[in-house]
Amino acid sequence: QVHLVESGGGLVQAGGSLRLSCVASGSIFRINAMGWYRQAPGKQRELVAMFTSGDSTNYADSVKGRFTISRDNAKNTVYLQMNSLKPEDTAVYYCNGELTTGGSSLRITRAYWGLGTQVTVSS
Repeated sequence: QVHLVESGGGLVQAGGSLRLSCVASGSIFRINAMGWYRQAPGKQRELVAMFTSGDSTNYADSVKGRFTISRDNAKNTVYLQMNSLKPEDTAVYYCNGELTTGGSSLRITRAYWGLGTQVTVSS
């Protein structure tokens, strides 16, 4: 069993900061990509920030300069530091990872999702 578990969401005033964490656990051979999506009420899920191959990162234009993704490879953990939060950042934030799992006899690569953590920014 592989799990992605998010933490760190909450209620914050506009201009404030939050730090999200996501820990991947289970029989993980390799983390190919890992990062964050969000979904606001009535809207589609959208990419926020992602580590892709190597140390490459992608950010949504709406969060560039305010959000920073980082990771601790030894802990299979990614973080999202969110500064200068705006009411429009209010959403459920989901951790996403493309993981290769399993042992030497069988390995599978697929996407995994966490259950999400609510971020609410009040004006």
